[in-house]
Amino acid sequence: MVPSDSTPPIADFDSAMIIAGQLEAACATDPRVAAIEPRELIRHVPGKRAIFHAGFEGHDAVVRLCLTPEDGSPAREWAEMQRLWPYMKEGCMRIARPLFACPAHGIVVTAMVPGVPLLKHLQSLTPAARPPYLPAAANWLRQSTSMTKGWHVASAKGWLRRARAASETQPWDNLARYESGIVTEMERLAEQIEGSQWRTAISHGDFHPNNLIAKENRLTGIDIGGSRKMPIYKDMARFLMHLGRRRVNMGGPLLYGVNRAGFEAFCTAFRLEPAERDVFLPFMLGFEALIRVENTALPPQRIARAEKAYRDLLADLRSTP
Repeated sequence: MVPSDSTPPIADFDSAMIIAGQLEAACATDPRVAAIEPRELIRHVPGKRAIFHAGFEGHDAVVRLCLTPEDGSPAREWAEMQRLWPYMKEGCMRIARPLFACPAHGIVVTAMVPGVPLLKHLQSLTPAARPPYLPAAANWLRQSTSMTKGWHVASAKGWLRRARAASETQPWDNLARYESGIVTEMERLAEQIEGSQWRTAISHGDFHPNNLIAKENRLTGIDIGGSRKMPIYKDMARFLMHLGRRRVNMGGPLLYGVNRAGFEAFCTAFRLEPAERDVFLPFMLGFEALIRVENTALPPQRIARAEKAYRDLLADLRSTP
């Protein structure tokens, strides 16, 4: 059992108390919880989750603690890890090794992954050394979705509704001007999408470069708690727009506000058909641009980069037949 008067060695006292309380309650359900030895806090989103380094049964580990486990997300995350692990435990494309879960109390424990988050790694390289990671990331996503892909009737209405609602909360006027045009172009593309066929798969759900850990020629995916069935183009767009709105120099020209070579890497890895390449993926790039609303605490240079990405995205959307 975790002693009731103990707190984990985490500098943030409030976070430490929340983590200690939830672990103590979980011990009554599963005695293996007592093997979790909390260390440094990675992130605490109040009311949602806490992520921290830990020791666990001889492993250096990372614990994801969902603070609202009743929503079922820890159980889904653990099930997805169990599904993927046999396919992605070796080679260049991997996921973090699942070690233990107590879903009823929001606990998921994975082995610590050696390496550096891919965005940080890219920023340490010269622009000329960065492009090989684009097809590598595309191939990671392809491998992780390959077992569940299938064609289904497409509907863009829900995605468009969410993008429009997010855009209406944009606090930066210079970005909002571009976003209104992006919404208009997404509406046009949505008319072409509705009722057609697009590919779906159980996908990562938050596939950005910092959720891939780079170590030599290996990429290991982490944070797959948002995995669910969705159009395959959504996570492609998430990855590309994450780099695009930060204007990470990957070398070469841009397309839809993102690196053209990256766009082509995903098209090649998934063998996208013309409608997927020219309609579905651009639509999702618009979605990813709008759904991540920039807050007023971001530095001016970050907003300036986002403005350039949105300007380029809008120009290319308008040129799409």
